[in-house]
Amino acid sequence: MSDAASEIRARDLADAPVRTVSARPSLRGRLSNLWQRRELLGQLIVSDIRVKYKGSALGLFWSMLAPAMNLAIYFLVFSVFLKNGIPNFVIYLFSGLIVWNMFFNAVIGSTTVVIARAGLVKKVSFPREILALSTVGATVVYFFVQLAVLAVFLVLLGHQPAWSYLPLLPVAFVTLYLLSAGVSVLMSGITVYMRDMAHLIEVLLQLTFWLTPVVYSYENTISPALARHGVSWLYFVNPMTPIVMTFQRIFYGATNAISTNTGQVLHVLPQWSLTHFWVVNLILLGIVGAFYLLVEYLFGRLEVNFESEL
Repeated sequence: MSDAASEIRARDLADAPVRTVSARPSLRGRLSNLWQRRELLGQLIVSDIRVKYKGSALGLFWSMLAPAMNLAIYFLVFSVFLKNGIPNFVIYLFSGLIVWNMFFNAVIGSTTVVIARAGLVKKVSFPREILALSTVGATVVYFFVQLAVLAVFLVLLGHQPAWSYLPLLPVAFVTLYLLSAGVSVLMSGITVYMRDMAHLIEVLLQLTFWLTPVVYSYENTISPALARHGVSWLYFVNPMTPIVMTFQRIFYGATNAISTNTGQVLHVLPQWSLTHFWVVNLILLGIVGAFYLLVEYLFGRLEVNFESEL
């Protein structure tokens, strides 16, 4: 991170009221501290975005350009060279890609954030997980920018989303946010003690990407093989899978499609009813919420020795 970023963060933290906290506050105390410092969190999110695009003529437009380029590559590969026959595949792909981009960028950006801010951690008293949460907050801004791009694609292609599934969107987004925040905060704490985690997590995320149905259809590729062996449940151990599938179901708008290659019916998404999607998302929300609370507890134990490790 640039010196300008450090100066902005230092000024924001210096201007915020400092509260002395115990070395190991309770979980309720940690959540209360975060709530009390919510204005600081907002300031850090804004400063992250400003610093990232400082001096850039296009500014926030770059947050659209990178995923658009990836989208073009995937679209070219899977719709031209390796045709999968899924009509309007760009909508299916982008629906999952914006979800993955938020999770990936949040975790990668947060993993070394405590180490990068060692000077602030040693000198200023504040909830240290705010550093990771500010990175996650910035990715939320980029997520909504990309969501606007997806809306433009829907209009241009004349593609109708599944309007009856639209109420699932806030639930799926909150689940995505809590999962991203939980993994990000946990990794930011672990990396202080194990610096190699920064490299390992990138490898693990690349593997997880291909275990998530973003650039391929689960029903057409993975499901038949897993079903034959009776282990279809194993694929859904990855919490990103149902989140991605929910976004695809909402914006792609159908579970089946007529193949542009053969004219046959393709099972693009699991044949789940609206009720099934609600049940899966609410259960996952509860699990991810509990995971985040556990992460807050673990982070509280990890941060006790941050000063000596840094």
